[in-house]
Amino acid sequence: MRILSVIDGIGWGGTKEQVYLLAKELAKRGMDVHLALAFEYGKMVEKLTPYGVKFHFFEHHSKLSRFSLANYYRLWKIIKNGDFDVVIANSPHAFDFVRLVYPFLSKRPKLVAVKRSGRIPNIMSLKFKYAYADALVVVSSTIKEELLNVGFPAEKVFVVESGIDTERFRPDPTIREIVRSKLHIPPDAKVFINVANWNPKVKGQDRLIETFSKLKCDECYLVLVGIDTDIYAPELLRKYGIESKSLALGFREDVDELLNMADFFVLSSYLEGISNALLQAMACGKVVISTKAGGIEKAIKDGKNGFLVDVGDFDGLLRKMMQVISLTEGDLIRISKEAIKTAQDFSINKTADGYEKLFERLLS
Repeated sequence: MRILSVIDGIGWGGTKEQVYLLAKELAKRGMDVHLALAFEYGKMVEKLTPYGVKFHFFEHHSKLSRFSLANYYRLWKIIKNGDFDVVIANSPHAFDFVRLVYPFLSKRPKLVAVKRSGRIPNIMSLKFKYAYADALVVVSSTIKEELLNVGFPAEKVFVVESGIDTERFRPDPTIREIVRSKLHIPPDAKVFINVANWNPKVKGQDRLIETFSKLKCDECYLVLVGIDTDIYAPELLRKYGIESKSLALGFREDVDELLNMADFFVLSSYLEGISNALLQAMACGKVVISTKAGGIEKAIKDGKNGFLVDVGDFDGLLRKMMQVISLTEGDLIRISKEAIKTAQDFSINKTADGYEKLFERLLS
């Protein structure tokens, strides 16, 4: 089976992580996996070359990428000459590229659009954009239900949950003190960590910082990880007077080690599909606190394997943060074990299984 996975832009986040993990897993299973991506995206090439994935470059990345006819022409040529069975558009912008070149193809591979966020497109977008796909993959049953409620055809919507690398993300208590020492965090501190690229309108980091400032806990620390957190968060940390108990680390490759360094993972998002970082934290045995954004409520059972608050309820988030720092050692161990057990159901192997079944259905 010959697969082309299309991504737009550069950088790293939940979508790019899923593209990388799925391409790697499908290639390991013997599929002929190709990526269409930006010329400037060396990071993805570096990470996937060892697995035999092939690369095709169509986009010169810039803020005006979608207005460049040359980008569309290059993608059209890649698909036209590639003899692919399936094309996957991995984001709304990637689908914009694919959607506009498809009418000009004489042979059209099966087209799969992927919707990873909890933001539901408007009716016009669903009717004239996403309906063009042979299948629309969503990452939770919650998003599927919302799509069906606004009239999207049920026969085109498929739930394939996001997956994580459970071999990389697992409990490793041996590095806790080592990482804390490097970050100058006391060994007995209670550390909350948030992993998300800086996007307060979606991820709510500004309100998380404000909420943490109200937590009366001298031994508590807040660590922010993700693209641009090191640029924009420090001003807010100073504003709320918590710069001495907070770190904004920016993009990091060692997220697995940082999660194992922390005690609690906190997610303040307004919108999610289902957060990869949340699942990674659970796989590392962290006690998590999250809003009920997107499909997260399907994964977390409040008080059993983590804690939930309503979206936008930052008073509730503060109460949960106060609650977790008061948990007994026995409760922490119990919740940690349940979190690890839950995370095993979200392995990238299961995600790849779901895509394989979808491909077989589309091509039968």
